[in-house]
Amino acid sequence: MRKVFASFVAVVLFSACFINADAQRTSRGGRGRTTRTDTTAVNQQQQVQQNNNQPTNLAAGYGNAKIVMAPVTGGFNDTLKPSLRPDNVFGWDTTKKDREPLPYEFLRKDDQLYRERVWREIDIREKVNQPFRYKAQDDNGDLRFISILVKAIRDSAVVAFSADNDDDRFTKPLTIDEVNKILNGGSQCDTQAVYNLLDPTKIDSFVITCNVLNPDDVVKFRIKEDWVFDRESSRMFVRILGIAPCKTFYSIDKKTERGASPMFWIYYPDLRPVLARIEAYNPKTMGMGRMTWEELFESRMFSSYILKSTLDNPSGKPIRQYMRDPILALLEGENIKEKIFNYEQDLWSY
Repeated sequence: MRKVFASFVAVVLFSACFINADAQRTSRGGRGRTTRTDTTAVNQQQQVQQNNNQPTNLAAGYGNAKIVMAPVTGGFNDTLKPSLRPDNVFGWDTTKKDREPLPYEFLRKDDQLYRERVWREIDIREKVNQPFRYKAQDDNGDLRFISILVKAIRDSAVVAFSADNDDDRFTKPLTIDEVNKILNGGSQCDTQAVYNLLDPTKIDSFVITCNVLNPDDVVKFRIKEDWVFDRESSRMFVRILGIAPCKTFYSIDKKTERGASPMFWIYYPDLRPVLARIEAYNPKTMGMGRMTWEELFESRMFSSYILKSTLDNPSGKPIRQYMRDPILALLEGENIKEKIFNYEQDLWSY
């Protein structure tokens, strides 16, 4: 009887141990499966978030909505093919590549009797400034002035400098990629939904429009220059230091101009060799050929208005900051021009 009872107890204990071990394995396996399930869910959530961040997946969850890239308009064409035959009646002009600007006359600092710095703005919509917006192409590329500047930068002929925070002292050089980013509006793209005409709650497609600067949109250029009266030669000299294309800002209705700011600065003495090899548009070529861009600037054959000067301006403010009225600001600029002109004339006696 004792042996039977002992055998019964042993069987019960063995069964209990087996059940406990199986329960532990099941518990561990369950935890393992739960962990794998949670990991899969997290990965799926990350994938969905990543897909939503990509433009190609913007239409997810909108039925049959499609992604449409709007056609890019504008931009700067640097891929013009060269002419394979002489494109004029005089044959091949091989002197363009060898043109060099005349060196400046040396000015001693001790001989300066008068020196003022002036910032000007050229509005190419004025009739006298038509050469700046001349739409033509030759072996030098697009002949619009903004296209000439951009091509010179991309060809590494000149260096562009940052104009951030109204910096016009050529302190921070820009790379070609940074210049392209400025020209492309900061590489910003806008996505707009196109709704169904019959069901306004349904989206048919998404149109992605990327900002690309059109050369025709650049209508203003800023110039920084010094006016110096040299007592050794008894004449007034003007030397351009920098040129900057400006981006014009408009109101919401795109009709009223709100102002303009430089996109980048180019040191003009570095740009002179480039401008000496490119001819500017001349609407009246009777008896004379086309002058180069370097001759146009040195001859002052453009119209501009003064934005700022160091003449009677101890605070260093632009005219528009102490002359709120735009008409008074233009008159103040003309007053500064007259003062500079009269200074040279008053030194002479007749």
